[in-house]
Order: sequence, then structure tokens, then C-alpha cells
Amino acid sequence: EDVDIPSRRVLITGATGLLGRAVFKEFNENNWNAVGCGYRRAQPRFEQINLLDSIAVHEIIDDFQPHVIVHCAAERRPDVVESQPDAASQLNVAASGNLAREAAGIGAFLIYISTDYVFDGTSPPYKETDVPNPLNLYGKTKLEGEKAVLENNEDAAVLRIPVLYGEVERLEESAVTVMFDKVQFSNKSANMDHWQQRFPTNVKDVATVCRQLAEKRMLDPSVKGTFHWSGNEQMTKYEMACAIADAFNLPSSHLRPVS
Repeated sequence: EDVDIPSRRVLITGATGLLGRAVFKEFNENNWNAVGCGYRRAQPRFEQINLLDSIAVHEIIDDFQPHVIVHCAAERRPDVVESQPDAASQLNVAASGNLAREAAGIGAFLIYISTDYVFDGTSPPYKETDVPNPLNLYGKTKLEGEKAVLENNEDAAVLRIPVLYGEVERLEESAVTVMFDKVQFSNKSANMDHWQQRFPTNVKDVATVCRQLAEKRMLDPSVKGTFHWSGNEQMTKYEMACAIADAFNLPSSHLRPVS
């Protein structure tokens, strides 16, 4: 169907998170009718939906009839994934597959947000055609999630993105700002990974890419499959921590590169 611009509807999962907030704002400010859902921090701004509740998921999609669904919700804290692997797999894999099925059922375009942790990090930057080799359980669950999405919805898109930074509500929201703690306490030395090359990326840029992808798809049904997006500057965690120290005029001599 031809859709006039203001009535384009987008549903964003994980809208309370670091990336989800930026994605919601980006669509909302660009003439999309955006509905966000979250869980623990949803009210009052967003719909409270438990993505593991397939009936609740079906109902919101059936009621709202989105043209696009951006699936940002995930368990992305590596320590939580390791300590609660079943729960992480439920959210990152099972719920993603279910969303993909629901999207296919109403002909909505699903964008599944994935991660460069599906690769081992030895030879970045990676191309979409490179063979994944996740080293940690988080990367493994996200790769399984990609497969679940594409098996249930061949018209979906997978957008793999790197470590993110942006306006955080709490320091632990971003792997980049988590480091601020290590930088701040200069009285104790901190070992920092100086081996794995990452591409720190602003959530606003990723949000723009999501919207552009959605708008391209509205005009061209062949927009689907796996996409990579990242910032241009390659840095290790050690280099990011030094950059943070520099930005806040803090010492960095206590940071120890581990390669």
C-alpha cells in the first residue's frame, strides 16, 4: 500500500536503552509515528511489554500495525549473559525469532540490531560476507538471534554495530562510559585491553542509519539482509580510556595496556 508520510508507523523495542532512546527520537523527529516499548523503565513514556510474552507481543503489533520494527532490546551485559545464559538466550534469540515471525505476519520490515561481537576481533574492519566467529556468549547469542530472525523472516534486515556511546542516563549503559570509573580512580592501576580493535560509534549515527534503512525499504523491497555500520576511528579499549582521561583532564598513567 502507498503510505503518506505522517502515517508511517514504527515500533521500537528497547526504547528505554542507550540506543533505543536515540532511535525513538530520530524517527519521532522525522515525521514517523513512533511507539517505543520497554520493560523495567518503560512508564510513563513507553509501552511496557515483556518481549518473552508472545501474546503481549502479538497484541501490540496487531493493534499498532507498524510498517517498521526496530528491535534494539537485548541482554548486552556480558557478565549477565554469562551468569544467566538461559534468560539471555530467551531474550536475544527466542524473542527475536518470535518478533521476526510477527513482523512477517503483517508485512512489517524488521531491523534486528546485532553486534560486531559476532566476530573474533582479530582482523577488523569486517565485511558483511566475513564468516562470524564469536568468542563470548553475548556474541554467540546475538549470532543465534540473527539466524532466528532471518529463518523466520527472509525480508528482515540485520544491522551489526560496534561499541556504542551517547548521552547516558547511567554510566554502566555504555561500554565506553563504564571505563570512566577505571579512569577516575587513578590511585589504583587498571588493566585495559589494548588488543581488540573496536570502532566506537555514536548512537545518534546508528539511529540515523536505522531511519534511512527504513525509508529506503519503503521505496525498495530489495533492501534486506545483513548490513554493517560503524564509526571511522579504530581504537582499543586502552586507547578509548586514554581519550576519556584526556577529555576530562585526568591522569592516565595508572592505565596499563594489555595486548
